Amino acid sequence: MSTPGRSSAQAARFVHPGAWWLWACCLAAAVTRTTNPVLLLLALTVVVLVVIARRPDAPWARSFTMYAWLGLFVIVTRMVLFVLIGSKAGPTILVTLPTVDLPSWAAGIQLLGPIPLEDLIAALCEGLRLATMLLCFGAANALANPRRLLRALPAAVRDIGTAVVIALTVVPQLAESAKRVARARELRGTSVKGVRALRVIALPVLQDTLDRSLLLAASMDSRGFGTRHSVSHRDRRLVGVLSLGGLMAVCVGLYGLLDDRGDQAIPLWATVATVAGLVLGALAVWWGGRRVPRSVYRSDPWKSAETIVSLCGVTALVAMIVALERNPLATIMPLEPTLGTPLVPLTAVLGLLVAALPAFVTPPLPPKPKRGPRQHQQMQEIS
Repeated sequence: MSTPGRSSAQAARFVHPGAWWLWACCLAAAVTRTTNPVLLLLALTVVVLVVIARRPDAPWARSFTMYAWLGLFVIVTRMVLFVLIGSKAGPTILVTLPTVDLPSWAAGIQLLGPIPLEDLIAALCEGLRLATMLLCFGAANALANPRRLLRALPAAVRDIGTAVVIALTVVPQLAESAKRVARARELRGTSVKGVRALRVIALPVLQDTLDRSLLLAASMDSRGFGTRHSVSHRDRRLVGVLSLGGLMAVCVGLYGLLDDRGDQAIPLWATVATVAGLVLGALAVWWGGRRVPRSVYRSDPWKSAETIVSLCGVTALVAMIVALERNPLATIMPLEPTLGTPLVPLTAVLGLLVAALPAFVTPPLPPKPKRGPRQHQQMQEIS
């Protein structure tokens, strides 16, 4: 008879990385359809809540703070660019700056000048949308172990997945290297801080990041990643045609789905093209992976928790699409003819609240192993 503590310890596990990425991509796709600040702030709150509740204590999970600073930088940059060269046509003038005359070849671009309140708020909402999208992908990086994601990829896309996973680990490695260098400087008693310390820290952080990347590449090469197997010319050509055709169909379909059409419905050809592209891509992956031998040690299970996480993200996306199709005015911040209060569709709000359920319904994280500092760091690097 098992004790309650033992059963709870057995239930604690990591959620499949593919489920977290599907959840984050659905949230990012839902965010792209609106500049409503209420919906954007709600989506941002959902992302932060899930990350705080389910982020593991690992080096690659500590990069979410860097994504948050990057999002803030995007918002500030978008507003600064509007003040400098933005199109200013709002009726409510917030402040008047001196106008800089530009040459004739730059006709139509106004440098500085009067700053309307309505246009400034529009720039803020656009920057907030892009920042929320960045935080969605930052949440996927913080919640999903990139090495476990590579292990879960199909055999046909192993080479591409290896390159993508290494690229995704750049930001987490930079964050970990910056903390390690800062800790070493504190132990040496260095008192230089702030912007002046950036020049001293930049080179050691870059060198440490490159060393860790080379160590990752060497370890992957020793495990057989990147090995080539004989594939017939016919199979290679068929996989290429299927992959290229599926990619082109998905691009065309997504353009039709994400295009701003006002009050018009989603065209049928966009849905057909997207579904056809996904089917062609799945066929290419299946056909290309038939003759690629690969074994997986201790594969990540896909259970009910992963299904719930995926369905929560899909529900948020579908709810956002349905709500904004019913009321197109809720997609934007009302700025014309006068500044107004944004509409808040209940369906979209409920969909975003459903997206927050993974913070409560997913299994708890496994406890940290009781090891020495050096051994624990090595285990985190190879996990």
